[in-house]
Amino acid sequence: MLKPEILDPQGQAVQRALPRLGFAGIADVRQGKRFELEVEGPVDDAALARIHEMAETFLANTVIEDFTVKVDGEAR
Repeated sequence: MLKPEILDPQGQAVQRALPRLGFAGIADVRQGKRFELEVEGPVDDAALARIHEMAETFLANTVIEDFTVKVDGEAR
């Protein structure tokens, strides 16, 4: 996800369109991206550390984006 201080024109466009489409009461919309990784073997601490490293160096632009790693729906 883009960091809160980074302008999100796509999120703003969606937010402006929602009332016109009959969806009221949404205070803010932020647009993001998602990667799904299937890991070979168990997802232990070493695998999680490697996934965090991958996200920080390759998948996310950490200057402007925050990221979360989830395993089976659980944030880590």
